[in-house]
Amino acid sequence: MAEHKSLAAACRCVLTTQEPREKAAIARQVADDWRHGKLARDSGAPTDWPDRPARPLKPQLLPPRDMPRRKMSGQSGRKAQLHALAHIELNAIDLAFDLIGRFVDAPLEDDFITDWMRVGADEARHFLMLADRLVELDMDYGDLPAHDGLWQAAFDTRHKLLARLSIVPLVLEARGLDVTPAMMEKFQRAGDEKSARMLSIIYEDEKTHVFAGSKWFLRLCNDDGLDPAECFRKQLKNHFGGALKPPFNIEARDEAGLPRNFYVDAV
Repeated sequence: MAEHKSLAAACRCVLTTQEPREKAAIARQVADDWRHGKLARDSGAPTDWPDRPARPLKPQLLPPRDMPRRKMSGQSGRKAQLHALAHIELNAIDLAFDLIGRFVDAPLEDDFITDWMRVGADEARHFLMLADRLVELDMDYGDLPAHDGLWQAAFDTRHKLLARLSIVPLVLEARGLDVTPAMMEKFQRAGDEKSARMLSIIYEDEKTHVFAGSKWFLRLCNDDGLDPAECFRKQLKNHFGGALKPPFNIEARDEAGLPRNFYVDAV
């Protein structure tokens, strides 16, 4: 990685790195550089920001409707699940660093940047953890096709921070809190305690990511004199193609600081 002093340039480097493990390593280095005061926050919004991150030649990216159905039983099904999760985490690295770089001039203190640097470093660690587990199971990230819908949320919310915070941490990551416990149980029943422990680590970390999203969403609403629940529903209507689907993991969502009236009334 080239040495950067600009925060936006460092984040751009994450997005423009094609090789997945290198991307994850650079993401962790950028987060460490920020933590040690080596990066200066840019005074203005970046120009010519990439609309899409660089992607490796594999996996083959398909529209969600064209993805083959995954069998959830058996070892092949569990490997496919881990592959899908690795793909989500790789995209999550780019989502975190796109948020920081694209909105580097947001009228918020440096704690905003620090929170999302932690998120980005977590996502990088999660990807590497899952990629290593796939190797242990005689598989590599990229061996299966993956859907290309994950980045659409970033593209659709590229012009407004409130929209980005609504859809990515408060909808997509919050959904992870709903579905991960059942996945953990599946791996445990299959005797794959190592994968189950990895999912448990990711689950606990994702609570802090949703918390960061809720914290800064509420802060922006307060600064702009907006009703948070009403604002969230507006962003949901404008930027999310469909209603939120129960069941919700209310206990985990409460731990993550996500107000119940955001999602219970948005079904």
